[in-house]
Amino acid sequence: MLNRTPEKAKIEFPPELRQKILDQLVTKIGNTPETDHMRQDVIKLAEQVVSEVIRTERAPFSRAAEEILVRETVDQVLGFGPIEPLIQDESITEIMVNGPTRVYVERKGNVELSGVRFQDENQLRQVIEKIVSPLGRRIDESSPMVDARLPDGSRVNAVIPPLAIDGSVLTIRKFSKKSLSVRDLVGFNSLSRDMATFLAACVRAKANIMVSGGTGSGKTTLLGALSSFIPSNERILTIEDAAELRLQQDHIVRLESRPPNIEGQGQVSIRDLVKNALRMRPDRIIVGEVRGGETLDMLQAMNTGHEGSLSTLHANTPRDCLSRMETMTMMAGMDIPQRAIREQIASAIDIIVQIARLADGSRRIISIAEVIGMEEGVITLQEIFRMRPLALEKDLGNESPHEATGLVPQFLKKIEEAGISLPPDIFKTTERHFPIPRVGRE
Repeated sequence: MLNRTPEKAKIEFPPELRQKILDQLVTKIGNTPETDHMRQDVIKLAEQVVSEVIRTERAPFSRAAEEILVRETVDQVLGFGPIEPLIQDESITEIMVNGPTRVYVERKGNVELSGVRFQDENQLRQVIEKIVSPLGRRIDESSPMVDARLPDGSRVNAVIPPLAIDGSVLTIRKFSKKSLSVRDLVGFNSLSRDMATFLAACVRAKANIMVSGGTGSGKTTLLGALSSFIPSNERILTIEDAAELRLQQDHIVRLESRPPNIEGQGQVSIRDLVKNALRMRPDRIIVGEVRGGETLDMLQAMNTGHEGSLSTLHANTPRDCLSRMETMTMMAGMDIPQRAIREQIASAIDIIVQIARLADGSRRIISIAEVIGMEEGVITLQEIFRMRPLALEKDLGNESPHEATGLVPQFLKKIEEAGISLPPDIFKTTERHFPIPRVGRE
């Protein structure tokens, strides 16, 4: 069994020696598909090849150095080269490769430089190709950027020269092997029990919910957690650029966009998928992220009988979320008056959940706001829950850092019509603790 922890000691192996070992190992294993059993066979073969080559070349390496060379060679053949141990390390949430010699990782919200490095730019490019090729994606000088995913669903973005000046850039946002539930997020103080109870009721009552936040704030994680409250008897369609949502229900159709091929043909955009989804008899439509003209199609779907839709977008506040939606709707190329766009947004969106990554690395919901309509041409919002100032948190003890604003949402009527009862004082400013209702298969 190979040690998966990256070695802190730097041992420089001659590139010619590495290549000779790699060539001989690839020749011996052929094109056999990888299985767990086969991996153990490859490790044994790699040990033999490394021993033989080192003996033939009379290279002065210790037994510990040989083990490192075996591990790195196996990772190169079956895994993703030097970053394979980082991918296997569950404490790491993000891997950021800034060229072949600088690899950063994120642990517990903090970014640090790892001791991992690639041999050269060529090896880094080989790893990128190995990630994107099985997905039918391509990356070259004519198309130097790509979004992809690993087999476990982790999100991948790569940029190569000439766009990346100091060498290829590879960013991998890993996802926990265990999908986080709303209860987990409550345990992390990402939201309070009352907020969870309210959001669960909103999802069950088919509220249209937008999750808004910055990069790395946890939007997709929260979206997946909220989806657990969708009843198991409903047909769910998920639409994403790179499929990463892992839902617990059985009746799920997963759709993924496709970039153009080398001739520039065959592209299928998020907007195309949203349009097509309306013909697939969905009960719920979940769009991983809206960032363009598909926003208009999603709003129209919400306004024409497809309630209960969920999506995310990049914005810093609920008000910014509305402004971005307005801008992205204009990107659809339709000559629609601004007032008509705002009316569509006000009619379609019920709840905006604002999530943020704080200075200490924690991810928390900082606001839950309700869209209540239009007033003098402006979309009006009312905040239902909010996060207390961080300065007060040390004085709260075990109490949740979130509180209700005291305002009762207008959507409460729809919640009650759906036969869902909420605790009578859930919207009072004094925090009370109530159990999160079990819904679906959470």
